[in-house]
Amino acid sequence: MAATETDLLAELIERKLECLVHLQEMGKKQFEYAQGDRITELLDVLAAKQRLLIQLQRIEQGLAPFRDQDPNERRWPTPEQRQRCAGQLRQCETLLTKIIAQEKLSEGELTRRRDDLAGRLQGIHVASQARGAYAAESRPPVSRIDLASEG
Repeated sequence: MAATETDLLAELIERKLECLVHLQEMGKKQFEYAQGDRITELLDVLAAKQRLLIQLQRIEQGLAPFRDQDPNERRWPTPEQRQRCAGQLRQCETLLTKIIAQEKLSEGELTRRRDDLAGRLQGIHVASQARGAYAAESRPPVSRIDLASEG
């Protein structure tokens, strides 16, 4: 039996929901790793999230033709399937809102960490300059003897 348009729509929405669930889970790990200065793990999570975002983009491209359709004109095999799909779509919207909020928190944490590190590096630089200046002042002057002879 050939898949109907609504079957394809339901499959795409289900895949979108799964993808968003994984993105939310990774977003939690991202924030945890950012707070704990676990840079290697953070980079791994960001790479995995990038792959999921590419997958999500492909799903959205598949959903594009359905955006111009009137939802009331679609023919669903059963009313339950239509309601299930609508419920999953609502879950997607809720998850997307949560994911965006998570991203803002992670971005804020990473910005705070970056600024803190920049301040510490600046302090180290100033201390190093001061130490160099004191060391230069405490050196005894070098005396020179002219050993050249005339004549």
